[in-house]
Amino acid sequence: MGHARETGQPLTVPDASRIAANLRGLFDDHRLSPSQRRIARYLLDHAQEAVFFTSADIAERVGVSQPSVTRFAAALGFRGFPEFRDALRSSVFDSSQRTPPAEDLNEIQELVNSEIRDLERLRDGLRDTRQLREVAGQLSRSRPLLVVGLRVSAPLAHLFGHQAEKVLPDVRVLDIAGSTLEDKLSRAAESGAEWVLAIGLPRYPRELAQGLIWARRIGLKIALITDQPVGRLTDLADEVLLAPVSSDFAFDSHAGPTVLCTALLHTMLDALATEGQTRLGAFDDSATERQIFLPY
Repeated sequence: MGHARETGQPLTVPDASRIAANLRGLFDDHRLSPSQRRIARYLLDHAQEAVFFTSADIAERVGVSQPSVTRFAAALGFRGFPEFRDALRSSVFDSSQRTPPAEDLNEIQELVNSEIRDLERLRDGLRDTRQLREVAGQLSRSRPLLVVGLRVSAPLAHLFGHQAEKVLPDVRVLDIAGSTLEDKLSRAAESGAEWVLAIGLPRYPRELAQGLIWARRIGLKIALITDQPVGRLTDLADEVLLAPVSSDFAFDSHAGPTVLCTALLHTMLDALATEGQTRLGAFDDSATERQIFLPY
């Protein structure tokens, strides 16, 4: 099998985090089947050697058929495996993908610029809204609707739940792991819940994966908002909605996932049609009557 490195100019290999970021750019915004996620995960884990493999080599190592690798390349928008491998090599070795720093910007402005680029990626990925609308429709029909977020993902789960309960009759935000989470998931399933919206942002809690395993065991379907196209959490999900998380700041920025959650809520309101608008109007009327908010 052709594992030998091709001749030519020496290739400069960027650091591992840069390689991973570039490869995720190839996989982002595409709906991948379970076998395709396995291929993507293998490529993320073995990027520097995989760029010299044939489709048969990759199929053998992942444990899938050679046509599956070809279909994987097609699913990412490439005309064939050779074209995909060229893009893979560029992702691993081409340092020209680095965006030159803008002039006259200080460090904080540069960090904000990186966030803007991530939001542009999110925007471009939402050009086709079919999956977003499908997921929104499923979640809006779940009674109750479960929203799970642990550790760093808990605040976003609560924000989503706070907004969703204005238009849905029963929204339950779950932010406690372990057997308590399993109990709450089980009671909700007994009450008629069909879907869980899980938010899994880095660093990904092991307890979230355990909770989702339990959710699947009791028959709940899972929609996952995360930043990675492949991984332990995506393997457990029925639907995966991707939003980039900026790691350029000292602490991760969740602007992308927050915007995606807002877009999902907006689309759920459309799916609810008259029912959602009626509930939202009733909330506004009640808030006005009780003077919940300060006047402008």
